[in-house]
Amino acid sequence: MKETVNWKNGAHGHKFIASFSGGKDSTLALYKSMQVGEPIGLIVMMEEEGKRSRSHGMPPKLIRAQAESIGLPVYTAAASWKDYEKEFIALLKQAKHEGAEALVTGDLDMPVQDCWHDKVTQIAGLKLGMPLWQMDHLEAVEEFVNLGFISVVVTVNLSLGMKEEDLGRVLTHDYIQELLARGIDPCGEGGEFHTTVIDGPLFKYPIPIRKGSIVRNGEYAFLPLELIEG
Repeated sequence: MKETVNWKNGAHGHKFIASFSGGKDSTLALYKSMQVGEPIGLIVMMEEEGKRSRSHGMPPKLIRAQAESIGLPVYTAAASWKDYEKEFIALLKQAKHEGAEALVTGDLDMPVQDCWHDKVTQIAGLKLGMPLWQMDHLEAVEEFVNLGFISVVVTVNLSLGMKEEDLGRVLTHDYIQELLARGIDPCGEGGEFHTTVIDGPLFKYPIPIRKGSIVRNGEYAFLPLELIEG
């Protein structure tokens, strides 16, 4: 069996690059890893046109605002799904060249066999750190809220119990209990929803945002967020 026991502690004592979506799980993983290791930057993959992030559909200005408030540089590349792995590995190798020893991700339920992040880190010659791996979902989201992070629901899957009215809501303990009562995973690990983090203990200052008009696409609904530039 692989040394998967080290995945939870892969960033301990190491310089690391963090895969960052701007959402709650990657933010919590970054926070926990920064307590035990040294971050050198954030990896954010973009769609082919470079106008939105591949994972959460965030605009580049908002991503960079998060990174600047956190105080870390962004390693980014635009890629189709076909080229995604190649471009991601290239960023990992660049980060290794600049001192990274590990990749941190916010995955909770990554399987031991055929773990994609394990594969790409081995190719790039890095360790893998997943501080949330195998963590209880409720425990993870409650820790996130208890730490003082503020996140906004920006994507919902209407076929999985979420509603358009959930868009724009802030993740709180009361809202977590409401999601549980509705039979929804409070971490959204089944693709029920995505969030954008706008404040918390990692941020030097909150991210000023403006909520756009809801966009619907099949079973999904999205709330675009725009950075308010002063």
